[in-house]
Amino acid sequence: MSNKMTRVVSATFIMVLLVACAPAAPAADDSAAAAPSGYGTTLSATQDRGTVLCGSAYSVPGFGVVAEDGSHVGYDVEYCRAISAAIFGEADNIEFHDLSSKVRFTALGSGEVDVLSRTTTWTLTRDTELATNFVHTTFYDGQGMMVRKDSGLSTLEDLDGASICVTTGTTTELNLADQFAAGGLDYEPILFEEADDTWGAYEEGRCDGVTTDKSGLNGRRTLLQNPKDHIIMEVTMSKEPLGPVVRHGDDQWFDIVQWTVFAMMQAEEFGITSSNVDTFKGSENPNIRKLLGEEGEMGQKLGLNDDWAYNIIKLVGNMGEAYDQHLGPNTPTAIPRGLNRLYTDGGLMYPPPVR
Repeated sequence: MSNKMTRVVSATFIMVLLVACAPAAPAADDSAAAAPSGYGTTLSATQDRGTVLCGSAYSVPGFGVVAEDGSHVGYDVEYCRAISAAIFGEADNIEFHDLSSKVRFTALGSGEVDVLSRTTTWTLTRDTELATNFVHTTFYDGQGMMVRKDSGLSTLEDLDGASICVTTGTTTELNLADQFAAGGLDYEPILFEEADDTWGAYEEGRCDGVTTDKSGLNGRRTLLQNPKDHIIMEVTMSKEPLGPVVRHGDDQWFDIVQWTVFAMMQAEEFGITSSNVDTFKGSENPNIRKLLGEEGEMGQKLGLNDDWAYNIIKLVGNMGEAYDQHLGPNTPTAIPRGLNRLYTDGGLMYPPPVR
């Protein structure tokens, strides 16, 4: 065999070896990946049980309270109702678990609840050490401080040496310590495990101020004996992105809760409401058709029926409807929507496409 032929054969042999040993080509962007361990277990258990186990607040006006008739109402409650609508085609197949701030993550981790929807702040530590996954933020908030109007207090510096009522086991407690330390200010924390006790102590005059998210301050002020006697300082002490939370380990359940939130946003962007959703059936807009389950089999990708989003909108409403019903200008809480508007209106709510 000639030297030239020997080189050709050798090169060919090397190429065969390289191809055989090379890693498999990466999958195309939209190709299906293998489901991880735990995938689908929460949905299966929920369907077998017939209810969503919702970890909720019970004393945060506008977000989650127990009404006189025993029903749960509030902005956060609407997201549990939306999950139920997506899965069952019924909005009230829910078993509510009223959880304090201190025990909420334990309840989620132990399987006592399937989802937390109760003014819970997304942080790195909670996202990792507590083995939780936060879905998209449903309310952008910030921590504030409430004092009595006749106190003459208007800044954090005015509170140097003051006593502050705060609920323990919250980001509020940590933010308070950080802000006062950063400003070189002293204070006496008056700690309680239950929000009702925190606010009771403040109203009794056992502390000079009370702190929590500004949304919570707005809501709880409506329950004070003389709401107009109390003011919320202009200062914002933190970023508080609030939204539903699920356990690590079941990506399908995370997707269901995540896309439930996005469906409510997307419906608002399209102008689809609980009262007009049927008029959008048969739309020529393919994006609307996908959202309402008329093409694309979007629901099946989540393990649900294709009318999952239609049922959310029909039975619960879009994000704007939920906001207006519980936090809008005609409610006692009356929190301006601000950053919680759609991106098309200058806010931060930006839903990815349902496609």
